[in-house]
Amino acid sequence: MFNKVLLAIFSLTTLVSAHYTFPSLIAGGSTQGQWVNVRRTNNYQSNGPVTDVSSADFRCYNTQTAAKATTYNVTAGSTIGIAPGGAVSHPGVLNIYMAKAPSGVDVANWDGAGQVWFKVYQISAVTNGGQSITWPSNGATSYTWKLPQSLPSGGYLVRTEHIALHSASGFQGAQFYISCAQINISGGGSGNPGPLVSIPGVYTGREPGIMLNIYYPIPTTYTQPGPAVWSG
Repeated sequence: MFNKVLLAIFSLTTLVSAHYTFPSLIAGGSTQGQWVNVRRTNNYQSNGPVTDVSSADFRCYNTQTAAKATTYNVTAGSTIGIAPGGAVSHPGVLNIYMAKAPSGVDVANWDGAGQVWFKVYQISAVTNGGQSITWPSNGATSYTWKLPQSLPSGGYLVRTEHIALHSASGFQGAQFYISCAQINISGGGSGNPGPLVSIPGVYTGREPGIMLNIYYPIPTTYTQPGPAVWSG
């Protein structure tokens, strides 16, 4: 009996340690503190994922913490990024979405509701006709990308979404690891980001890039979920 208890504890510990969060904004050439410029998520202790793409947690995953964050000032065209609380430890893909707060609204007090989100960066899978499939986002300790120079100035939410696909063969088997950072962009342009989507609402959970068996048969191609990347 004692051995069974130890095995259960070990299994739970292993499961939790395999999960991850995205607590740190990368900006100004360095990684900022955890949960400083990123709204602290419900899973900041458990590291557990979101699996229901229609849930209110699917946007910024902070319905329980109701956490706010400090907004970091950046310039359009600069490089920013996100760092997990360790390393990404599941095969999957990455999407980065942004949403601009309405004029006159402080992004720190904005919830990102509505058809306001657009994709600025992604890391997909690499396939070769069914012989193998690899996941470049797996094992990463940071992701960085360049903000489009034509991005209009103002306050933005930056939403990280890593989709873990190791158990995605059934509905709601995919695991979403999510967080929202806050930035204020200056020196921007007159670009028109899009296509715009609502979050939740962007996925049904049955997309071919969300509900699939990545092991057998090995997928011959992979379709990245969500809209096309807006590059300005």
